Amino acid sequence: MCVNYITVSRQLCFDFFRTPLETGEDWREELYQDYRGPIIVHDIYGRRRLVVASYGFIPQSELEPGQRMTTMNARAETVGDLRTYRGAWQNCRLCLVPMQAFFEPNYESGRAQRWAISMADQEPFAVAGLYRTWLAPDGTRSRSFTQLTINADDHPLMRRFHRPEDEKRSLVVIRKEDYDAWLGCKDPEQARAFLQAYPAEWMTALAAPREAAPSPQAELF
Repeated sequence: MCVNYITVSRQLCFDFFRTPLETGEDWREELYQDYRGPIIVHDIYGRRRLVVASYGFIPQSELEPGQRMTTMNARAETVGDLRTYRGAWQNCRLCLVPMQAFFEPNYESGRAQRWAISMADQEPFAVAGLYRTWLAPDGTRSRSFTQLTINADDHPLMRRFHRPEDEKRSLVVIRKEDYDAWLGCKDPEQARAFLQAYPAEWMTALAAPREAAPSPQAELF
């Protein structure tokens, strides 16, 4: 599934998502596991708030030495059953992950090629996510997040990605008019109604080979 994506700038967060950022922290343009980037949540008053969180539900810093776990994506079918995500799902710790494109491997040429999936109108968009809060020994708080995925075996676009023998999966693009309804949902069963395939005709995909590995000097927004 999706393990890296192009996020949005601070200005787009405000202009497009109508979400002010309450911190001066910057982030990289392209995010990978354990990189920090923006997510949108509701505050206690039901207003959109942009916070910076670690990509991957359980950051590497929270794992035992030598332990590895990939939690960048959570399957919608099991998110309420797995111990890793169950508490956050039952308590509706729902978020939006804003982005401009996400990447998937395409094997139609006979070998893996990185493709970028975005909106046909080239507007930014947001996908369904789940977040949690971590409390450090010194009392400071941090957040981490995962992206929810659904089966895409029958999706005209998303079924083109991953190995031919693998199940096809897709991130869940939330429609703009549903942003606040998703963020404000307090019933996990009602939240499932939002986890639907996005129309393929509103999406586009192009080959996007990686030119170089990310580095600490990568451009910051």
